[in-house]
Amino acid sequence: MPQLYIGNKNYSSWSMRPWVLMKQAGIPFEEVMVRFDSFEADSTFKKALRGVNPVGKVPVLLDNGFAVWDTLAIAEYLAERFPEKKLWPADAKARARARSVCAEMHSGFGALRSHCPMNIEASLPDTGKLIWRDQAGVRADMARLCGLWSELLAAQPEGALLFGDFSIADAYFAPVCMRIKTYGLPLPADLAAYVERVCGLPGVKAWVEDALAEHDFLDFEEPYRLGR
Repeated sequence: MPQLYIGNKNYSSWSMRPWVLMKQAGIPFEEVMVRFDSFEADSTFKKALRGVNPVGKVPVLLDNGFAVWDTLAIAEYLAERFPEKKLWPADAKARARARSVCAEMHSGFGALRSHCPMNIEASLPDTGKLIWRDQAGVRADMARLCGLWSELLAAQPEGALLFGDFSIADAYFAPVCMRIKTYGLPLPADLAAYVERVCGLPGVKAWVEDALAEHDFLDFEEPYRLGR
């Protein structure tokens, strides 16, 4: 059975993507949670990953001793390893578009990532209002996100996901949905409904439930709070 190395579920947006993907698609795996304590070279976190991933980061998929790291590489590996799960859209153009938007999420939206770090347990709408007021980059990232989601959803039946059925793209944007909810970032009603559909996926709900059960406050992951 493959092993998936992840960080704290409350904070680790990168870990959330492949975990949700595998859980929602029904791909069996063993979870190996490596608690964030520090990102220094001599931290317990780094030491735990030293023999698994040369860059010392999560997530890492270990399949019969073969390590795959980076969320896009893991997603592609799983799509090839489990073709019956249809993790990418069947249509060639839709598949290319899904890869494009995942790659854009992977490398872009820097302001949204920086100013609105994932924190599932928190409810920070007042902080979100200040971020929205003061951070033009966050407003620009959200405008791009709205345009992207609107275009994709317009091509699908009402109530569908980005490419109809669940795909890698929805798993990839699940952490963004968490950020939007935590910080109360504004969305049009149809896109807010998409966020709720993603949050209602069994794989996402399972991740959120585990995140809420952690009760592990890490001050270096909490730019807006001193405690709970």
